[in-house]
Amino acid sequence: GGVPEDVRITTRYNEADFFPALLGVVHETGHARYQQNLPREWAGQPLGEARCMALHESQSLSFERELAPQPGFAALLCDLIRAVFNDQPAFTAQNIARLMNRVQPGKIRVEADPLTYPAHILLRVEIERGLIDGSLAFADLPALWDERMRTLLGVDTVGDFANGAMQDIHWPQGMFGYFPSYLLGAMIAAQLAEHYVEQDRGFPNPMSPDDVRAFGDWLKANVWAFGAQRTFEETVAAVTGAPLSADALRHRLTKRYLGAGHDS
Repeated sequence: GGVPEDVRITTRYNEADFFPALLGVVHETGHARYQQNLPREWAGQPLGEARCMALHESQSLSFERELAPQPGFAALLCDLIRAVFNDQPAFTAQNIARLMNRVQPGKIRVEADPLTYPAHILLRVEIERGLIDGSLAFADLPALWDERMRTLLGVDTVGDFANGAMQDIHWPQGMFGYFPSYLLGAMIAAQLAEHYVEQDRGFPNPMSPDDVRAFGDWLKANVWAFGAQRTFEETVAAVTGAPLSADALRHRLTKRYLGAGHDS
């Protein structure tokens, strides 16, 4: 929230695991950088606003899901983490990269890894559709939640209402129809990152602060500077030369988990 000159972001803390807070800040920084770099000459006008939430989430996920999991970024973070938590043997760039890329199905959407995250979105969209078209009664929601979490993720949520259907702020705030923007955002982020790598820019290992700034500068020139002038489909096509599809996301996840690793 805030204005370009004064952007405020939030995070969440777990005393047993600092990664949710760390990646939460990385995610929200993507949102903040987008807001800070919208075209100033159009400030206060419709074209000076962010285009849509799918594009907004793509920018936060560009930082969280494309930049942060790179081994070079883990190496950059390593000294900072040691400075805060003391120089412990486990704090190596390799271990930090492994933790940020670990696949572990869980109950919480915002803490889900890139492979299981889409299942959380599918569940919420399925529920929203049912509630809106009347095929799902509100009283049936907990049972459907438990059944689909077990089917999609293999997770037992029976009786765990604190980590159940009301864990997100969206439905209490009446934000129905928002969840698809996260999966669309992941697709957009992957396609943009794929193009960024194909242009021989890449994410080097180790990574310097200048490399991080270069990625942000590229997003600024190709996405942020246009405000609401283009739809997210037009943005993807203009930057990458191809319409939006799931191909880049599928390719990058396959490469990350089954192939030769990350970008170089």
